[in-house]
Amino acid sequence: MLRVEMDRADIPNVGPGEPAATIGALATPALLLDKDRLDRNLARLSSLMGRQGVVLRPHMKTAKSIDVAQRIYPSGAGPITVSTLAEAEYFAQHGFRDITYAVGLAPHTAERAMRLRKAGVDLKVLLDSREQAIILGAAARAAGVTPSAFIEIDCDGHRGGLTAEDSKLIAVAAAVAEAGVKIAGILTHAGESYGLCAPETLEAAAENERAVAVAAAARLRAAGHECPVVSVGSTPTAHFAEDLTGVTEMRAGVYMFLDLVMHGVGVCTTDDIAISVLATVIGKKPEKSWILVDAGWMALSRDRGTATQRVDQGYGLVCDVAGKIYPNLIVSQASQEHGILAIRPGSTQALPDLSIGAKVRILPNHACATASQHEWYNVISAGSDAIEARWPRMRGW
Repeated sequence: MLRVEMDRADIPNVGPGEPAATIGALATPALLLDKDRLDRNLARLSSLMGRQGVVLRPHMKTAKSIDVAQRIYPSGAGPITVSTLAEAEYFAQHGFRDITYAVGLAPHTAERAMRLRKAGVDLKVLLDSREQAIILGAAARAAGVTPSAFIEIDCDGHRGGLTAEDSKLIAVAAAVAEAGVKIAGILTHAGESYGLCAPETLEAAAENERAVAVAAAARLRAAGHECPVVSVGSTPTAHFAEDLTGVTEMRAGVYMFLDLVMHGVGVCTTDDIAISVLATVIGKKPEKSWILVDAGWMALSRDRGTATQRVDQGYGLVCDVAGKIYPNLIVSQASQEHGILAIRPGSTQALPDLSIGAKVRILPNHACATASQHEWYNVISAGSDAIEARWPRMRGW
């Protein structure tokens, strides 16, 4: 039998052993999280919402980590949003009780959600049809609980929900009440804002999101339905909203880490992006002006969200091991475990001279998608090579 001796410090990404002491000692690919940038991003949006008098309900779909949640709420568990019931269960196990599950309801999710409700979690669900109201009511009666649901409002044609003027809005609210379900309020998401890039258009998208949400809430109240919560949210509109009159809460998720899509939208600079993927040079193709690294789409994700923006960042923007960007060096191609680094088309910048074994950091297009490829965050501070902690991420649905 072949026996292979391995130093645990060299394989921190394959088991629960002690984390590597430095960035240089990490096996690659590995996910890095700069906690100083994280904290700065958290403080920025918290301050913006504080000035607007609006509750911030962070969307944990990006981080999926109790350690990140505790950076947001160092003194206890506050309100959060989740995208999966596995997230809801995970955060409930860590003491979070005020949770919005912001994905449309199906029979199996209604039953599972009501189990959490029965366990004492104030889990609010999302629906936009009479059929879903009936399903939720039946699941609640079977569990012996009183459910709470948001009615989803479509503010920009991005996804599901009813428009504020839809004749079915009042009928759905009536069906919710008839099913014995409490109306939590209305919830909308300005998803089309991710395709914008000019401040004036982002401000307009934020105002449209607000106006549509407030109008829908007014229609429900005029029809005799309570609508205590008016919930809006996307990272772009959260940062560009000039007026949130009538809104009670803001949901956002990617604001914690930020990414190249948000940079292209105009929400942040590259210096604000808190996560990166550490990779190692494993080959060179000078005749093609390529450098090969060991981070392909399994480490970076297949997300090409910048492809339709003014600047296409390929599969990610490349930095040196200290986080300094190499001018116009991107991951131009990615296969499962290979990334090809090349100079951006149209640039006359020279390809950096990187030796085999050299390490680089890659800024992600989409923080949620890239983080989801990894089991944990290797936590660092700005300007330091030390790995300060390893924060696990939860996964699943």
